[in-house]
Amino acid sequence: MGYRTPPNKIIYVDTGRCLGCHSCEIACATAHSSASSVFEAAAMRGLHSRIHVVAVGGGSVPMQCRQCEDAPCAKVCPTGAMRQNDGHGAVSINEQSCIGCKLCTMVCPFGVVQVVNQPSVEGRTNGGVASKCDLCTEWREREGKQRTACEESCATRAIRLVDLQEYRVALVKARAAEIAAAHRNVRIAFDQETR
Repeated sequence: MGYRTPPNKIIYVDTGRCLGCHSCEIACATAHSSASSVFEAAAMRGLHSRIHVVAVGGGSVPMQCRQCEDAPCAKVCPTGAMRQNDGHGAVSINEQSCIGCKLCTMVCPFGVVQVVNQPSVEGRTNGGVASKCDLCTEWREREGKQRTACEESCATRAIRLVDLQEYRVALVKARAAEIAAAHRNVRIAFDQETR
């Protein structure tokens, strides 16, 4: 079965490697700010990370948009601000079209879409706008980077931007190796005459 667009890239997280240090959150917030460095960003107010490290079961899991192939957030957006981009499959937000209705936050199965207040100049509304991981698309283009900010900041390489097809191939190989190892010493005699 062919895709209308190629399978999208995703953030892969190896939870066994995550230390829960939150450097990915800082890098994300900095990359999506007007700051030119982490130090400048630290002095700013209103920094917002699109990835959040959640402590669970004695470990940590960085949570961010999964760039769903059949994105529920894009389906419910009344203005079309949230959409799956043709060409690379990632789900993006047109902030100028977003009305901050929070429907996307209600349907996100991972709870990672947020509405961030950006008060209007005249001060009449909260100016809420949906925010989620955008795979650092603009930041990577602007900075000439291949990797996302969270991936670059992760000292243990727990976070990686991967092509979905490459991930699938690696997963099949890993599962095949597990099956082969589990059955290495198992010999079952099948009766050739029974069919």
